[in-house]
Amino acid sequence: MDANGKSLKVMAENLNVGDMVKGYKNQQDDSKIERYCYDNDTTNCDRYGGLYQWAEMMQLPSECNTKSCADLIQENHQGICPNGWRLMTAADFEFIIRSNGNKDGVEGTRSTFGFGGYNTTGFSLVGAGSNWEHSFGYLNDATYWFYPEESSENPNLYAFSSSQGRNEKYNPMDQVDKIHGFSVRCVKDY
Repeated sequence: MDANGKSLKVMAENLNVGDMVKGYKNQQDDSKIERYCYDNDTTNCDRYGGLYQWAEMMQLPSECNTKSCADLIQENHQGICPNGWRLMTAADFEFIIRSNGNKDGVEGTRSTFGFGGYNTTGFSLVGAGSNWEHSFGYLNDATYWFYPEESSENPNLYAFSSSQGRNEKYNPMDQVDKIHGFSVRCVKDY
């Protein structure tokens, strides 16, 4: 709880829902949730969670990866999160960094198991890697996640994201291509 009385419940693992599609394909079947599993291996989804393109994470039509869908983005956007949960925002992650008396900064969000952190916050961030332009990389070295917000500079192609490397400082906000496959965390206010 912060000084304003806000409390946030956060999933301690990356989301892992949907049918696996090969990493060289776009997630474009709008009738179901699709995910990438690192190296097209479902055991990696079990360990690290799925990787999702921006429109898939948002549960918006796949065309939203190549055009702006700002009019479809809701406050506290649920996306592919379960009922009662919503997608994590940049403000939520900043809140998590400061939670539970964490004095270790972003290292306090990283897992103690192979990701160089202290897990003071209980966030248990793991090096899930990414599917960057249809190529898997950075497993156990970095993790990436989108926010439910399109880029201010080019909303047709880019969305806001953050990343964390095992031995690096936190990259608080970046604008990257919506077709990358990144991890998803869900939160709820209480």
